Amino acid sequence: MKLSNLLKDIPHKIIRPGDSEILSVEIDSRKVKPGALFICQRGLTVDGHTYIGAAVKAGAAAILIEDENAAIPEGVAAVYVENSRRAAAYIAANFYKHPAKKLRLIGVTGTNGKTSVTCFIEEILRLCGRKTGLIGTNGARIGEKPMDIAFATSTTPDQLELHDIFAQMLENGVQDVVMEVSSHALALFKMEGLVFDVGVFTNLTQDHLDFHGTMENYRLAKAQLFTQSSFAVVNADDDSTPTMLAHHGNDPFLTYGIECEAHLRAIHIDYCLGCTVFDVNETAIPPQLGPSAFSMRYRLAPKGKFNIYNTLAAIGTAKVLGLKTEDIQSAVAQLSGVPGRIQSVPNDRGVNVFVDYAHSPDGLINIISSVREFTAGSVITLFGCGGDRDRLKRPIMGRIAGEMSDFCILTSDNPRTEDPGAILREIEAGTLETATPYELIENRRDAIFTGVKRLKPGDSLIIAGKGHEDYQIIGRSKHHFSDYETAVEAVN
Repeated sequence: MKLSNLLKDIPHKIIRPGDSEILSVEIDSRKVKPGALFICQRGLTVDGHTYIGAAVKAGAAAILIEDENAAIPEGVAAVYVENSRRAAAYIAANFYKHPAKKLRLIGVTGTNGKTSVTCFIEEILRLCGRKTGLIGTNGARIGEKPMDIAFATSTTPDQLELHDIFAQMLENGVQDVVMEVSSHALALFKMEGLVFDVGVFTNLTQDHLDFHGTMENYRLAKAQLFTQSSFAVVNADDDSTPTMLAHHGNDPFLTYGIECEAHLRAIHIDYCLGCTVFDVNETAIPPQLGPSAFSMRYRLAPKGKFNIYNTLAAIGTAKVLGLKTEDIQSAVAQLSGVPGRIQSVPNDRGVNVFVDYAHSPDGLINIISSVREFTAGSVITLFGCGGDRDRLKRPIMGRIAGEMSDFCILTSDNPRTEDPGAILREIEAGTLETATPYELIENRRDAIFTGVKRLKPGDSLIIAGKGHEDYQIIGRSKHHFSDYETAVEAVN
């Protein structure tokens, strides 16, 4: 595609003319090949402008810059834009010929529940006969088949990766794409130019303040999704929902909840052995969705009150997308659990061992509360906090674990470049505010084995923080490590 076509409808200034055929678009200079357009982005730790020479040496045909003073070698076209991240989203869409416009997009944002909600929505749609795609923390897949593509970031792909995935999904007949939309992705313009058929809000609690600085900035980043959504499905029980609806424009929207009045409200909740049963009371459903069914009984296999919220979000989205209530009810009964989300470790010792991704204060509250509901004995909570991330939440999580558990084990998560011992001491400061006994065990494998060893019949062990992850980042190195695999080894 000609450079001029890539830049169509993007405000720009030609620094050095040239209209070469662009064979690829890259934001990583190490991936540049002859004929590429290299987009210089200022990252959190690296400035892409410093790699212009390397990109040209590798054969870049053109350079996109947001620093007018950047040095551009002779013989290569150069284009200036005010914001290269924003421009990259439109360039990616142009390069892949706007696949997102031919797909039905469902975006899910919130502090907790994004992965479960996207998986539940995708599974309901698929069980009801739609051809689906899923993008999120657990990767990208078409139906149940994983795509052979890895993102550079953990939740939402960058602009180039994302539109490449959309193009591949479209080529494979996908109709609906359900994706996690992180606050980072919204703040860094990864979603720029996309229109979501449905935007879903789960909740907002403290997390990622290392990036956003304040809770208000964090809230406003999440709210951006709803300026780009045709329909909003939001949690009536969350204090940040009015902000999401204000950015959406208040219409059309659908609320769900348990505690407050909502269009879809779960009532008569019964936690049974092996499942949860509840009624969904439908009140004043938006007219375009048809008449209310008033009340429908649902059976759900995944455990926990928070999974009722996740399911309500999925039910609401399915209704917005035109599925019949009876078909949704049938699909919900078939929902499977999500790897690393209150994932049970099989054993014959009469104990409960759960692996969960909870890595925020609210996430920890949710998982401990849920496990309390069906635990006859003691609850042991094992967790840590990631390095180079929000430090303010560490003592908060230490206090929560102490207040809600019978015993705590504080251990390493992904310490990254921080001192693991220093992280543990910051968590410990919160645990010390409670009367709950605890241990500090820096080595995560040793901690899991210790936790399992402490269990008596009827007890539960929660291994929180990493969930589905199969690695641990120590320093700048990534090592294979799976909480689930380690727990299976420990119980056996």
